[in-house]
Amino acid sequence: MQPLDSLLIPDLLHAYRSGRLAVSDVMLALLERADRAPPRNAWITRLSRDAVLAYVDQLQGRAPESLPLYGIPFVIKDNIDLAGVPTTAACPGFAYTPAASAEVVRRLIDAGAIPLGKTNLDQFATGLVGVRSPYGAGMNSFDPELLRPSFLPQLAEVALKALRLWSVRAEVEPRAVSSLPPLRGADARIPDKT
Repeated sequence: MQPLDSLLIPDLLHAYRSGRLAVSDVMLALLERADRAPPRNAWITRLSRDAVLAYVDQLQGRAPESLPLYGIPFVIKDNIDLAGVPTTAACPGFAYTPAASAEVVRRLIDAGAIPLGKTNLDQFATGLVGVRSPYGAGMNSFDPELLRPSFLPQLAEVALKALRLWSVRAEVEPRAVSSLPPLRGADARIPDKT
């Protein structure tokens, strides 16, 4: 496999479309990178190698040009459902395993993106910096001394999280990670209630 220089969406899409990288190789490299990473309390549930490769298999026979997010890795805050994977909202007593994915997750997968797992958060997403979780306080990916939860920028450029107050801006801006909050409807406009 060629070296994995960038996880930026345009760079990965170009590498897939040019044949320089294969999705399976990228996903396996990311899983190995996660295995080697120091513990930073970022994950609640990491998908197994087999589960990730099952998503890769869904891309078989599809041209990289046929899907807008072909082979793009993403992570999901653990208060958003991924079919067959427990959702805890960082509260083990609340845990349930959904039969279906949240609409935003389903749309990403349908567009060719590949989930890597569910990430830590303040319990029920009621905090701002990720320090209120029974899974441990999230640590900054670049400097563990800084108080910011990790979005694993070395593993995925796209992170899904529920929109709560300042949380998207506070957690994502310093990390060079794209955040996609699960909004209703076709766009992000808030409907006028007049």
